[in-house]
Amino acid sequence: MTTDKKIDEFLSNYSEEVFVNSLKLREVLFANLPGIMEQIDIPAKMIAYCYGQKYSEMICTIIPSKKGLKLGFYKGVDLPDPTNLLEGTGKLSRYIEIRSDEQIKSPALKKLIESALDAYKKRINSYRQ
Repeated sequence: MTTDKKIDEFLSNYSEEVFVNSLKLREVLFANLPGIMEQIDIPAKMIAYCYGQKYSEMICTIIPSKKGLKLGFYKGVDLPDPTNLLEGTGKLSRYIEIRSDEQIKSPALKKLIESALDAYKKRINSYRQ
């Protein structure tokens, strides 16, 4: 993972806890999503992780706020979630409230990231057929 000054600058607008947990979460995402691209969206106040420029190529987003930190999943409604980590009522997306270091390092979170990557691969393959 490379440190991006723009990302650090963006995250520095939030509490130290949100800043530190965001950096830890980025490490987990880069470790589990090979070749992922990181794109900051300042107006939307989020960092997107995707494999292209299309919305359908997005895997997840880090969403910092004054209240805390969320990890959002594109098409999260379709992801298996046996440990009930996902929250939200949107038509497509779901998120996890990130509250601790243990949660960031949890096998359940890693499994959810892997499931999101698998879902992305299936979406892309279905578009190509």
